[in-house]
Amino acid sequence: MHRTPFSILALLLLLACAACGGGEKAPAGAANNNNTSSNQSEATVKTPPADIVRAEAQGVELAPGGAGEASIRLTIADGYHITANPATLSYQIATQLNVEPDSAVKAGQPVYPPSVMQKFAFEPKPFAVYEKEAVIKLPLRAERNASAGAHPLRVKLRVQACDDQSCYPPRTLNASIPVTIK
Repeated sequence: MHRTPFSILALLLLLACAACGGGEKAPAGAANNNNTSSNQSEATVKTPPADIVRAEAQGVELAPGGAGEASIRLTIADGYHITANPATLSYQIATQLNVEPDSAVKAGQPVYPPSVMQKFAFEPKPFAVYEKEAVIKLPLRAERNASAGAHPLRVKLRVQACDDQSCYPPRTLNASIPVTIK
């Protein structure tokens, strides 16, 4: 006789826990944002479309011991911009190109393109951005003893994309510069 009220109470407790802990599912098509910190709610962080910024590098041919220049073209979707390098405001994350070390090809300091100053609703001061297209130049030098053939350089491009209302968390794009030693 005493088990029935206890069983009903346990069942009600399980149902209440299931209702509270069931969690909400993200809307269809919503992306999982790995850049969201654990103390920020999903509602406060906007996840940008994956293809706001695309990076493409043109091939470069170098002679052993020779120098050249790679071009990394950034294509920025209409209605968006990325923070320029250098960034204007201290809280902004500048566009940054990092090259993974390679034994055959050495990269110099990236040369970032000129930026444009724009004013947006979320910041009272204008700041430097890249819109539509930006080309980063990267000086390269082949080692004298570099073997002939393909020597792709892996690069990581960190960008912070924004629309006219707010900025998204920064992303890192991976790309490869096709370098051929002739």
